Amino acid sequence: MCAKPKILVIGSSNTDMTVVSDHLPASGETVMGGVFCMGPGGKGANQAVCASRLGADVTFVCKVGNDLFGDNALDGYKAEGVDVSHVLRSEKPTGSALILVDKKGENVISVAPGANSDFTLEDIDRLEDVIKGADYLLLQLEIPIPCVARAAEIAHAAGVFVILNPAPACALPPQLFKNVSLLIPNRTELEIFSGKDPSLSLSEAVAEVMKKGVDNVIVTLGADGALVCSHGSFSSVPACKVVAVDTTAAGDTFCGGVCVGLSEGLSLEEAARFATKASALTVQKVGAQNSLPFRNEII
Repeated sequence: MCAKPKILVIGSSNTDMTVVSDHLPASGETVMGGVFCMGPGGKGANQAVCASRLGADVTFVCKVGNDLFGDNALDGYKAEGVDVSHVLRSEKPTGSALILVDKKGENVISVAPGANSDFTLEDIDRLEDVIKGADYLLLQLEIPIPCVARAAEIAHAAGVFVILNPAPACALPPQLFKNVSLLIPNRTELEIFSGKDPSLSLSEAVAEVMKKGVDNVIVTLGADGALVCSHGSFSSVPACKVVAVDTTAAGDTFCGGVCVGLSEGLSLEEAARFATKASALTVQKVGAQNSLPFRNEII
């Protein structure tokens, strides 16, 4: 039996604290909430756990504090079958996120990065052999951008397929785009990276981003599905019709699902369809990692 392709995720680890209320509070408003839950989160961690639950061979590298939240997070990743042998520790506290969710499933999130911000270029360079040994590298933007760029540079030079979920969106070095095999932005992130021109259609905005050196782009569109572009060819993937309870981690599920699909030999469009089914399951539950689907749930 052939070994599974190796997926390496480098990114953030947070402890999420979520409150579900009737509506999201306006500035200065106090809203009495209902459901409260606390659990592991962070874009990097969510994507790593998702890929593992969907059947992939996953290694996750993050930086957590020497605290209870960090200990609990690592225990959780191990229980999910994720390789955490290269996880780093920091004197800063483990990252945390405060999440408010309304009855329609929409959310607002505030993140205290803590140990996530303590990643250094030296940390990434010490991971060079691990990066080169992967088949797929999945990245986000919740750790310092120079570290993301360096990891992508090492991976690209070694022939590793690099997937970047550019969230939260911020200014990126031009060379980073050239080292990315697949970019997965949402509609807002696409607008930022394409120049904030409201006159551009989705396909035109994608074309502007591809001029930066990316050959493949999938734009996640929430209830409108996804737009897939590979080397200038476009296709649309419809969303699954479900009642959303909480959209937290839906994008992370999509990214993890696409990575797993590609690692199993699916085309970009097929991988997006697989990931869309996975995301539809995530939004029907409250929370981040506890809402991530397992492979046997996807029909």
